[in-house]
Amino acid sequence: MEWLHKRCPDALTSARDARGRAYVPYSGFRMGAAVVTDSGEILPGALVENVSLGLAMCAERVALFSAVATAAGKPQVLALVAKRTNKQLTFPCGACLQVALELGGHDLIVVVSDTKGKTDQARIGDLAARLPHKPN
Repeated sequence: MEWLHKRCPDALTSARDARGRAYVPYSGFRMGAAVVTDSGEILPGALVENVSLGLAMCAERVALFSAVATAAGKPQVLALVAKRTNKQLTFPCGACLQVALELGGHDLIVVVSDTKGKTDQARIGDLAARLPHKPN
C-alpha cells in the first residue's frame, strides 16, 4: 500500500493538468481527475459539459471509465482537483462515488485538492458506505 500513497502526488498533478483541459462553457467550474490503477498507470479525466445537462460527464467518471476502456487495471486511487464548493473541498458527487465503488471497491482512496493545494482523502467505503454495491 505504500507505493499507492507515493502515487497520490502524481495523480494530483495529472488531475490538475486535466482540470486545465476541462470543457466548461456553461458553469465555468473546472474539474480534473485522475485514477491510479493497480498496474501503476495514471489515467486523467476532465469535466465535459454539454448544453443538454444530462449529457455532461464528470471528470472522475471520465478517468474511471478510461481505466476500463484501456484495460489499465483496477482503480486504487481517485484524485480530484477543483475549486472549493461552499468553502469546502470538493468531493465526488453521488454518481461518481457509485461508479468508483463499483470499479474500485471499498478500499479505493479518494484524494481531493483545491486550487491552492490543500488536500484531504478518504476511503470510498467510508464516503459511500450506504450505496448499493457488488457482493464480496
